[in-house]
Amino acid sequence: MSRVPGWLGRLGAGLSEMSERLDERRAEVEREGAEAEPAPAETSAPAAEEFPQEAVVPVPRPDPAHAVPWGVRVAAEAGWRLLVLAGTLWVLIRVISAIQLVVMAFVVALLLTALLQPTVARLKRAGVPGGAATALTAILGFVVIGLMGWFVTWQVMANIDNLSDQVQDGIDDLRRWLLNSPFHVTDKQINGIAKNLRDAIGNNTDSITSAGLEGVTVVVEALTGILLAFFSTLFLLYDGRRIWEWTLKLVPAAARPGVAGAGPRAWATLTAYVRGTVIVALIDAIFIGLGIYFLNVPMAVPLAVFIFLFSFIPLVGAVASGALAVVVALVTQGVFAAVMTLVVVLAVQQIEGHILQPFILGRAVRVHPLAVVLSVAAGGMVAGIGGAIVAVPLVAVTNTVVGYLHTYSREQALRHAPRPRGATASNVAPVTAAPAGGAEPPPGPAAEPPAPDA
Repeated sequence: MSRVPGWLGRLGAGLSEMSERLDERRAEVEREGAEAEPAPAETSAPAAEEFPQEAVVPVPRPDPAHAVPWGVRVAAEAGWRLLVLAGTLWVLIRVISAIQLVVMAFVVALLLTALLQPTVARLKRAGVPGGAATALTAILGFVVIGLMGWFVTWQVMANIDNLSDQVQDGIDDLRRWLLNSPFHVTDKQINGIAKNLRDAIGNNTDSITSAGLEGVTVVVEALTGILLAFFSTLFLLYDGRRIWEWTLKLVPAAARPGVAGAGPRAWATLTAYVRGTVIVALIDAIFIGLGIYFLNVPMAVPLAVFIFLFSFIPLVGAVASGALAVVVALVTQGVFAAVMTLVVVLAVQQIEGHILQPFILGRAVRVHPLAVVLSVAAGGMVAGIGGAIVAVPLVAVTNTVVGYLHTYSREQALRHAPRPRGATASNVAPVTAAPAGGAEPPPGPAAEPPAPDA
């Protein structure tokens, strides 16, 4: 019995040692698990503590060009290009205004060259040398224009006394007609109007005198412009082809073929416009002149010349020349002659607008009436009467050039369009333009050509 407590003591010591080893092993396992997995306190933390850590992460921003809407980008691109074009146009107008006399003289020379070039060609075909044909045509043209101006001046100066008497008689007749008319115009009102006119003339005497002095400068500038136009016409008639070839050298090589094709078409349009305008103006002058001649309106021939010259100004010229004829008929022959003159002017202008211009000008010069009105107004604002005369042919030529360049670029694009690889000419349909309305050409092989008897 004495050995039992010793054995029990050793057994208890062994169990105690085993328990300590188990505790140490459990502690090691827990330490390894703590290193492999987060602590329970960290995994059970609320999500509110994690969001601030994710918010501090920098988010990449998009490109500003991609952040702008597509429509705004297109509008901005078009806007700055329009601003560049407007600035270029403004600078060009300023330059033209600074050298307006030279520009107008050259433009008049172009119009005269378009009118006289056929005569030079006929003389060359008849065997006349080029220099002689050019000089003869140019001198003859300017002589005719000078004779027209001289004739108008001579007629006015020769009939000025008789015309003043007729104007005074016409004013008296008009006054009596107003007194007896249903408008209830009194003699006092007529005298008041006459007094106001006299006062207005008296108060503006200085302005009228300064305008007369400025007229001397205008005459000098007109003579200078006539000389410039004369010499420019001579050189354009004689050497126009080489001048055009030299101008083409200033165009970039990539755009040179298109410009070279647009040039002859623009010249054909300008020639058709000048010829048609001259024919229409001549017809207007003849028929209106005959009408006012048979109505016994004084200075019928000078008025017809004025009508011919004013017809070169679209819309405005016809109204101004017709109004001048009506006023002369009113103050010289009375109300009935004025009314009949107005009827003649309106009838001839209606025939001109609906028959003569479409028949003579045709499709060579087709400009919308709104474009005519706006171009004449803009030309008049920029360069006065000369700008109004030049505006319509400039718009017509621009329309022709733009239309040709558009067609040329489309043909070039179709010509250089890539074809499928490995295809032959027998199984690939030719590239054709889409029909009107934007519809696509029908798919499939090209249609066979029709029979000769079809």
